Amino acid sequence: MAATRGTVRILIADDHRLFAESLARSLELDPRIEVVGLARNGAEAVRLVDELAPNVVLMDLRMPVLDGVEATRQIHTANPRTTVFVLTGSESADEIERARAAGAAGYLTKDRTTDELTDALFGLASLVAAFG
Repeated sequence: MAATRGTVRILIADDHRLFAESLARSLELDPRIEVVGLARNGAEAVRLVDELAPNVVLMDLRMPVLDGVEATRQIHTANPRTTVFVLTGSESADEIERARAAGAAGYLTKDRTTDELTDALFGLASLVAAFG
């Protein structure tokens, strides 16, 4: 199903189901956002990007099966128009740098509010549209 004009289609990739489901509900309160799927690990995220064609993937870094850095690399290589945005509990500069090197467009830590996340997403979308 294609997004309506102005709607950002988001896939959430996080192995903590309660967090992912709560985040999805919070994000969908914004009429500009459609959460199209939830992935429990990096391998599932890679597969769902191919199936669901989201505009944005919110990627946790530490997940089973395939970590977020390698999932980001695979998504960025196979689907360069899909923006990967890291949303993580980690503040490790090394992990964040590895994610950026793999193709992540930005990152936020999980201690942020939903409003801060949506502001970052739409700010990033404006930058991608202007310079992408």
